[in-house]
Amino acid sequence: MQRALNFLVVCLLAVTIGAPGDGLAGEADVIDVKAVKAKPGVYSFRVTVRHGDTGWKHYANRWEVLDAKGNVLGTRVLLHPHVNEQPFARSLAGVEVPSGIKRVTLRAHDLVHGHGGAEVVVDLPR
Repeated sequence: MQRALNFLVVCLLAVTIGAPGDGLAGEADVIDVKAVKAKPGVYSFRVTVRHGDTGWKHYANRWEVLDAKGNVLGTRVLLHPHVNEQPFARSLAGVEVPSGIKRVTLRAHDLVHGHGGAEVVVDLPR
């Protein structure tokens, strides 16, 4: 009976803790955004992301610029893990924003959780 109970405890711990890199890094958070107007309707964004990248199987692999309806206006693909560079900032230029849109949302994505971390809403410079 004790052996069965010990086995059950070990199994529960394995499910709770998971294998290394199996979601322990949490979701990718956007923590800062700088928006610059390049010309009417075109913007550049410098976005700072924080994520506990653990390697190639679990890292923040992109961030996106969204309008209020959730339409993706621009995507910055991140091609490798940033295990030893946290938080990190990357830029995206030439994002076309339809006239009338005064603010956008920036969200990050990681390979395990997808979207779901902290987002930042920013007013576009005039």
